[in-house]
Amino acid sequence: MRRIVHLTSVHSRHDTRVFLKECRSLAGEGYDVSLVVADGAGDETRDGVRIRDVGASPGRLTRMVGATRRVLQAARALDGDLYHLHDPELIPVGLQLKRAGKLVIFDAHEDVPLQILSKHYLGPTARRVVSRGFSTFEAWACRRFDAIVAATPAIRDKFIAINPTVVDISNFPLPGELEGGADPPGKRCDVCYVGGISETRGIRELVSAMGMVRSNARLKLCGLFAEAKLSADVRREAGWGRVDELGFLDRAGVREVLSGCFAGLVTLRASPNHVESLPIKMFEYMSAGVPVVASHFPLWRKIVLESGCGICVDPERPEQSASAIDLLANDPALVREMGHKGRLAVRDRYNWSIEERKLIDLYASLFSLTGCP
Repeated sequence: MRRIVHLTSVHSRHDTRVFLKECRSLAGEGYDVSLVVADGAGDETRDGVRIRDVGASPGRLTRMVGATRRVLQAARALDGDLYHLHDPELIPVGLQLKRAGKLVIFDAHEDVPLQILSKHYLGPTARRVVSRGFSTFEAWACRRFDAIVAATPAIRDKFIAINPTVVDISNFPLPGELEGGADPPGKRCDVCYVGGISETRGIRELVSAMGMVRSNARLKLCGLFAEAKLSADVRREAGWGRVDELGFLDRAGVREVLSGCFAGLVTLRASPNHVESLPIKMFEYMSAGVPVVASHFPLWRKIVLESGCGICVDPERPEQSASAIDLLANDPALVREMGHKGRLAVRDRYNWSIEERKLIDLYASLFSLTGCP
């Protein structure tokens, strides 16, 4: 049986893309799948995937050095036939595994050079220098890997010039996972945001918008703040009085929140890394039959308008988000229509079953080319 090892020093062991989708899909296809993580929660086997924990690190720098080294040691001990990397900081690990004669895939979840340009803790000059430097290193290293998996078509197009084997595998929802609903759409009274909470993800504007809504809607805020200062800042805003902070929720918790909401918010700011992204939360809202209020980036607008599943707004104009929330709060029939259309779009196009096939076909082609038994 071919041994597959997925590696991450950053993501949680039950990460939606890494574990719930890719690892479980490959295990279901009959591969011997292991996942190396660095969270300190110990080893376990779940859904046919063996999870090997190399221990948590106390900070960013120690993680990038110590955890990376421990991940490499575990990877070698597992002696896989193919290694699948999920973090940019593991690229050097992939190069060492290539030198050992292993098949290596790099999974580009983000366009890292563009992401660096949005790092507020770096000055403008430093951001440009670091972005260019990483871009050069990334191109040099990724030419040596056997394949690149890209989370979006835009990331795929960037890597096509670097590596001949690039496949875009979008992080679309698992069919039926978030469907449910204790309340029919017409009786839902809240809106929600699910995901990481940061400046670039528009938390300040969301809280401001809640201070402007005229309906009785409240915001269910599901996720963790990236910074303590940001958390303290937004709590002082008038709109915070209409926010219910729920923290990090597991998948069952997310499903329960969505069942009581008439809209899901994904109003990220127009940073370079966002405008061509495919935010999983937007598609998860759609899969649950919840209309979306999304940033008016061209790609997102095309998806939302073609699907008829929501409203697009300028993410830096809170009054537009407030108006969209009020419109949906006062029109249950529109909520039902948009929710139904969003669910149909996910069923027909934006779902993991389609993306899963691309992943399985990629693995089969790589093993076929190498003659690995």
